Amino acid sequence: MAKTLGILGGLGPAASVYFYRILTEHTKANHDQDHLDIVLVSGASIPDRTEFILGKSENSPLPAMIDNVNKLITAGAELIAIPCNTAHYFYDQIEKSSSVPVLNIVRETVSLAQKAGVRKLGIMATTGTVITGAYQHACLEAGISFAIPSERSQQILMDIIYGSIKTAREPDMDAFLSVCDELYENGADALVLGCTELSLIRATEDLEKYRFIDSLLVLAARSIRVCGKEPCGFAEIYSLI
Repeated sequence: MAKTLGILGGLGPAASVYFYRILTEHTKANHDQDHLDIVLVSGASIPDRTEFILGKSENSPLPAMIDNVNKLITAGAELIAIPCNTAHYFYDQIEKSSSVPVLNIVRETVSLAQKAGVRKLGIMATTGTVITGAYQHACLEAGISFAIPSERSQQILMDIIYGSIKTAREPDMDAFLSVCDELYENGADALVLGCTELSLIRATEDLEKYRFIDSLLVLAARSIRVCGKEPCGFAEIYSLI
């Protein structure tokens, strides 16, 4: 029996909109009724995750995230998806407080990388996600090596995420590609878009020369499958989910 998906959105809003679009475009359907039943809370007012993790803010986002998960469950959600990698710093507490399963975008993404034969994964994410080591730990558990950007390149990614995508401005693609090149030079044979805002770049730019694993696409494909529907139209690598 199909499950109702609950989306803890707003982290940020543009990525949540794109996630909903992916779910709609990539569910095999001939009729409206073949699509997922979805409830979504866009918690744009939830305090910034990276700011709290880095100690730049005392406002923990955890209470608001748990409150919104409970709202989703009350509205009928039977599975929770959180289209924000940095929020998974709080995953254990969220999962413990939830009466329904919560997908883990980081573990699902690294699991796909392992199945795809990735040997060394380049991590492109917020400083909050990099500092907490979420992808690094998942890679070690999966037997995959990893590469992280230099301090300069990490700042470039943060400028793109916070200065461009979150403010609806065009990102500096030359700067973005310089980070990609650096990670490849450091031995990466695939790059994870480990921030769902970076997935928006992947959606709009021709970057086929790079082997990206898009965490937002991973979460979408996994959500569709766990909810009892059939994913379709994804790139071949996502068929391994």
